[in-house]
Amino acid sequence: MKRIGILTSGGDAPGMNAAIRAAVRTATRLGIETVGYLDGYSGLVRGAFVELDDRSVGNIIQRGGTIIGTSRCPEFLDPEVRRRAANQMQADGVEGLVVIGGDGSFRGALALQDECGVAVAGLPGTIDNDVWGTDESIGFDTAVNTALLAIDQLRDTGESTGMMFFVEVMGRTSGAIALHTAVAGGAAGVVVPEAHEEIDHVIARVRETMAKGKRSHIIVVAEGDEAGGAFGVAPVVGKALDRPYRVVVLGHTQRGGRPTMRDRLVASEGGAMAVEALAAGRSGIMVGRQGGHSVEVDLREVVTKGHPPVNAALLRLSQALSG
Repeated sequence: MKRIGILTSGGDAPGMNAAIRAAVRTATRLGIETVGYLDGYSGLVRGAFVELDDRSVGNIIQRGGTIIGTSRCPEFLDPEVRRRAANQMQADGVEGLVVIGGDGSFRGALALQDECGVAVAGLPGTIDNDVWGTDESIGFDTAVNTALLAIDQLRDTGESTGMMFFVEVMGRTSGAIALHTAVAGGAAGVVVPEAHEEIDHVIARVRETMAKGKRSHIIVVAEGDEAGGAFGVAPVVGKALDRPYRVVVLGHTQRGGRPTMRDRLVASEGGAMAVEALAAGRSGIMVGRQGGHSVEVDLREVVTKGHPPVNAALLRLSQALSG
């Protein structure tokens, strides 16, 4: 293999640049040229790319976002569009593709492999941490730490005013960010899409701690919760407890910022391993994290299994430690 492409697809995630850097420098070490497709699959469809080398990826490991851009590309669902993109890749001499993104991005990569014979390797890059086959995805650790900083600051105001705060974090249909943030932030409660009895538990627990004189109560809510996110949960809890409250939506602040050491490490290991796999002739794999190690996972199994279940043990811990 003499030339490979890299693209970042879907929502941006801190650490994507670290993955790009590792992939490019590993490719250079192996004597392989690298191009970066601009704005995800949209760039692949348009044939829009930039040449990447060791110097072009210098001084990016600490930057959030992605230097080659990202987007969602509905037209890539069309097999004819995929075929044209693959033909353009072949004309440009690009023999393999590293895809950094989530479940939808991987479905596109598999389609390229199965329909057009393109060698592909995936890296889970999503703050939602909702990809099957990996314990952690690129950007997740940074997103949780961003939410934790906000909670620590809100706690000061909560102690001063006695007001409840409902903090909405990102995650689409996954409660991973909410759950990890709640445990690490000492929240009074957490509401996630994967479980549906938490609101009653939150009300009961907050009422109990209010009776003991506790003033500061922070409840973490996943944006994709069926109860309507924080703006749906807050009035229910506030009315039940007859307590003033405020809703704080962190939104896209969780996507940006300097990636943590953890995300830089996970991304760097994954980027290097993805290129090594393609160079060795392996395709249809994702480099995930399992048991503290980077491992290759069958990409078809990743997209077939769907989203991983909620961490039931962590949910029980969050409820046991709330207060």
